[in-house]
Amino acid sequence: MESEITREEETFIRGVKSPYSDDVLAHFKELILEKRDAAHDDVNRMRSQLADAREQSENDTAYSHHMADAGTDAMEREKLYLMIAREQKYIGYLDRALERIENNTYGVCKVTGKPISKERLEAVPHTEISIEAKLKQKR
Repeated sequence: MESEITREEETFIRGVKSPYSDDVLAHFKELILEKRDAAHDDVNRMRSQLADAREQSENDTAYSHHMADAGTDAMEREKLYLMIAREQKYIGYLDRALERIENNTYGVCKVTGKPISKERLEAVPHTEISIEAKLKQKR
């Protein structure tokens, strides 16, 4: 999967190496892989629910299914599609974090160039920015 980092960011980050040891990076890699596996499981479960819902709607006849029920079913399917898309986006973030671990740039804020705290990385292991940068974005 190709990273979505801009050339400017890549140039900036290339000169900065991760502030964390190989052991710490291995810990974060394991954490990210666990979250990635869980997200893949969620996507597969939701896809299975979609397939079941589609199969059930195909089996219903026009007279056995009320219009309001059909609308509710369609809304539930749409919600599943959105949840799948959200999980896939999250998986993409996790994949990019794994790339940063491999490139030894994990834990470096792409905005400030400063180390991202371990506490923040534990809470949001796919983050690319520090709390400081995040707070500045919200202003």
